[in-house]
Amino acid sequence: MAHPRQRIGLAPDACDAIMDCAACTHGWSPLMQNVDLNLLTALDALLDERSVTAAARRLGLSPSAMSRTLSRLRATTGDALLVQAGRTLVPTPYAQALAERVHALASGAREVLQPIGAALDLGALQRTFAIRANDAFVDLIGPSLLAAVVGDAPQVRICFVPKTAKDAEPLREGTIDLEIGVLGTKAPEMKTRLLFKDRFVGICRAGHPLAPKRSVTAKRYVAYPHVVASRHPPHTGPVDTALEKLGLRRTIVMTVPAYANAMRIVAHSDLIGLVPRSCLREGAGQGLQSFDLPVATRPIDVSLIWHPRLQADAAHRWLRDTVWNVCQRLQEAPR
Repeated sequence: MAHPRQRIGLAPDACDAIMDCAACTHGWSPLMQNVDLNLLTALDALLDERSVTAAARRLGLSPSAMSRTLSRLRATTGDALLVQAGRTLVPTPYAQALAERVHALASGAREVLQPIGAALDLGALQRTFAIRANDAFVDLIGPSLLAAVVGDAPQVRICFVPKTAKDAEPLREGTIDLEIGVLGTKAPEMKTRLLFKDRFVGICRAGHPLAPKRSVTAKRYVAYPHVVASRHPPHTGPVDTALEKLGLRRTIVMTVPAYANAMRIVAHSDLIGLVPRSCLREGAGQGLQSFDLPVATRPIDVSLIWHPRLQADAAHRWLRDTVWNVCQRLQEAPR
């Protein structure tokens, strides 16, 4: 037979609070093993309605069944709880002292026991979500995501966390709620959802000699100095691997931590840059010209990544859907 705590679905500290509340004035022993904590909801209804008939109607019981429940509550607590005063019932001093705590505990129990997928009240949702993403992605979706979140859930807060690494530990430990980017580590348990496919393009300043009046060849591409965005060595990638197969090599004269840094430097110099095409949206590429790379590189799968413990969390599912919808609208917008 399930322990009473398991039947009601309350956390141990909630059960202890009920025990302490009764023990504080009536000497009731927490060692009692036959306390039915399912009486909590009935007690909450009785103290709120102050009527056996009304409380029975609220819980879908017959008045006689609720009357028997009140008798059990009186026996359990050692207090009359509700006494007759003319045509109504009034709470005893002990019941009055208990009412607020009982209501909070009963509400908590209902939240614990509600089915997964129950309606989410976004207007009342108070939660802060930590999202790890690179600077370019924050610039890309930040304003649109803010508008969507404020419109649906005004009390929700979004905290973007710098993407200094691609390890899965922050997701496993719960220090971040969601990752946006490329799954860069072996973490088979992680859940993913594709947001969009991106690709690398070359960039140069407007008026640069390499400006693509015609297709850029590999030899012309490596003839100019380059700036790369990379936080960790080695500061090379798939483009360099493809160039090496042609016997060519870029001259990298500067390394910066973010694509936005590279774009600003390229716009005011003769350096050549390499960025995801999505970085050039929303006017971010002003003063720049982009061109197709002279070598083939694999597409970039930009995904939502989260830990499976949050898979069924209604608020987290809303966040995932919101980010996905924002990205789809941006993809459909004119470039």
